Amino acid sequence: MLESELGIATFRDLLYYFPYKHIDRTRLYYIHELTADMPFVQIMGEILSFEEEGQGRKRRLLAHFTDGRGLVDLVWFQSGSFKWIKKNYLIGRKYIVFGRPGVFNGRINIPHPDMDDAESLQLGTMGMQPYYNTTDKMKKAGLNSRAMERLTSTLIAKIFPAGGVGNFPETLPASLIRQLVLVPLGQSLHDLHYPESAEALRRATYRQKFEELFFIQLNLLRFARLRQQQVRGYVFSTVGFYFNTFYTNYLPFPLTGAQKRVVREMWSDMKSGRQMNRLLQGDVGSGKTLVALLLMLIALGNGYQACLMAPTEILAEQHLATCREFLKDMPVRVELLTGNVKGKKKRTPILEGTRTGEVQILIGTHAVLEDTVEFRRLGLVVIDEQHRFGVAQRARLWKKSTPASNSVPGGFPAEIPPHVLVMTATPIPRTLAMTLYGDLDVSIIDELPPGRKPIETRHFWTEKPEALYRGIRREVLKGRQVYVVYPLIKESEKSDMQDLENGFAQLCEVFPDLRISKVHGQMKPADKDAEMARFVRGETQILVATTVIEVGVNVPNASVMVIQNAERFGLAQLHQLRGRVGRGAEQSSCILVTKYELAKETNQRIDSMCETCDGFEIAEADLKVRGPGDLEGTQQSGVAFDLHIANLARDGQLVQLARDTANQILDEDPTQSLPENALMWARLRELNKNDIDWSNIS
Repeated sequence: MLESELGIATFRDLLYYFPYKHIDRTRLYYIHELTADMPFVQIMGEILSFEEEGQGRKRRLLAHFTDGRGLVDLVWFQSGSFKWIKKNYLIGRKYIVFGRPGVFNGRINIPHPDMDDAESLQLGTMGMQPYYNTTDKMKKAGLNSRAMERLTSTLIAKIFPAGGVGNFPETLPASLIRQLVLVPLGQSLHDLHYPESAEALRRATYRQKFEELFFIQLNLLRFARLRQQQVRGYVFSTVGFYFNTFYTNYLPFPLTGAQKRVVREMWSDMKSGRQMNRLLQGDVGSGKTLVALLLMLIALGNGYQACLMAPTEILAEQHLATCREFLKDMPVRVELLTGNVKGKKKRTPILEGTRTGEVQILIGTHAVLEDTVEFRRLGLVVIDEQHRFGVAQRARLWKKSTPASNSVPGGFPAEIPPHVLVMTATPIPRTLAMTLYGDLDVSIIDELPPGRKPIETRHFWTEKPEALYRGIRREVLKGRQVYVVYPLIKESEKSDMQDLENGFAQLCEVFPDLRISKVHGQMKPADKDAEMARFVRGETQILVATTVIEVGVNVPNASVMVIQNAERFGLAQLHQLRGRVGRGAEQSSCILVTKYELAKETNQRIDSMCETCDGFEIAEADLKVRGPGDLEGTQQSGVAFDLHIANLARDGQLVQLARDTANQILDEDPTQSLPENALMWARLRELNKNDIDWSNIS
């Protein structure tokens, strides 16, 4: 069960499954000292009597408990356990009770306390008691935090007999430990479970956080340096005919200073003789697609083909439409390859044209990774929304136009791979970018095109829809269009959220004179595309939708985005949805509709959205509120390790220290041959292979 529920399969897994908190178990309180606002307390005394109260779900068992100076009630609510409690907790025997005090009917009580026999529990050895996260399934099977504590204490005793923490093998050079004043690894692992004091816990936590982040950064930077040294790239010596023609005659508006800067940065990479691996960050509407097109035109001008891969068919189709609109009648063949492009008549000309080089820009989804897709000379790969593609998928594109050959030292292919540009529409906080994309160079478009007005974001309540309806009608009368987004398609008994089907019916009733359409993920692709096309052409004035419109939708005439149950969306998703409006010259608005009563954290998220349109500020706020989550994209090369204790939302300074230290090590020991670093490099290899043998611990 430990493996299936928590991923703990080895002794090492258990050792690195750290407690989420510690509580001081060295002090005993008298009952008369207890108050309802105390976090956790422990008292010693005996049970005077048991009493059952209430009926049905309100039934509860009380144990009247005394320490000779006062009385307190111990309370249990799970009636199925009452018989067991009465049998095992004996009247008149001394117990140490631990729990969080509460109050009911003016009396202090302790609900569901931990109870230990006072004669067998040695408080002097308890110290800071660890608390471990467990699942509901584990708790039902008896594997609660106390059970986990028994497992870890047994393991700690085996690994560190008689407190011999100094004998544990080190992973960092002695000079680095001295330089950063770190506690030894064995001491940190011991103290993260069973510290003697709060200060010991703080020092152990700092050591382990640094170590996690350091090895991630060391691996990322090692990969980046190897790539720079050993992976050659096609030399794009000129911007070429296509770029110059487009820039002079077809560019629809002047580039921003930020767009010019990132194009220069990338062309510098592409003419250096090394493979470009660059991450392009930019806020919604900052012009990333135009930058990508300019780079693809540079590839064409140097005799190569380009490929743009998107995670969804809608987004791929949007990229195709955007590129063709930009290029107009330029002699550039751009084709689309997705799962929807079926049949020999449709696919064969595209595949044949790609193989011969007649298709100069291929835009598609995962379909471009198929074995049947071959390029004559693929020079540039653009990947949109990189976190949805793994490194293995990216690597498959490397070999689309060049036969595999022997490998060079370091494990990189000897053939020349295409240049790679990774784009993300969601700005990534700096600490997260350094960890997820630390092996990529970063370019940032931090400037919106001229004429774009900041989107006004306002907060409305579900309980008072009249003002919202008036605002929608006002915009439609101006000739504008409106999105209304719902979190659910159909009503659910398990949720009180607004749903699209009822919302659509209600809007049709409120606006009988307006044309309203709807799109959602359960519609047939053809039907969904037809409804979207109607909205794009202005044939419908209100589009009711789910988050399928989060990316890949560009309707400059749409000026209002209404998001129902906005409290159920993350900040990044709210920001993406907001970015669907504000694409024309008119002032646009985003309306966040929530219920009146919100949790404090939710109010903070809504306030963040109303206060700023800066995607980077939103991303930082989202990271602080929600944390990095599952860290989508952590299977990037060089990020093969899980974070057990470090938190990218709170440990930004430590991420920077780890990166600086890793760079220092690589400068001093580029060949990984210094004897004093041998243990560190061995540990890095172990982490990459994930093959540490702990079988000798029994």
